[in-house]
Amino acid sequence: MILEIRTYRLKPGTGEEFVRVMQQESVPLLEKAGIRVVECGASLVAEGGHEEAYLIRAFASLAQHREQEDAFYGSDAWRHGPREAIVSRIDSYHTIVLDVPEDAAQAFRRG
Repeated sequence: MILEIRTYRLKPGTGEEFVRVMQQESVPLLEKAGIRVVECGASLVAEGGHEEAYLIRAFASLAQHREQEDAFYGSDAWRHGPREAIVSRIDSYHTIVLDVPEDAAQAFRRG
């Protein structure tokens, strides 16, 4: 399984709304597009005083990762939906992609 961990450094004062939009609008769209969202939320600590958040997603393969991301981020549902509310709050982001056992995704799930 391919596990993608994306971290976001957010613009000051935008963390709470970013996480709300991510959880209530973006995640349902991602899941509707067939993308498995493992978890998302706010970081427990702020690096250098910056609010931060994360998104963890799982894919069957690297090819599926590329295909599903391209389809999702090119879709009208994303571009005319929560895209601006998400992108406008991001200062920068970083993504790592790992090849892990299936049960690794379960370790990241809350409750």
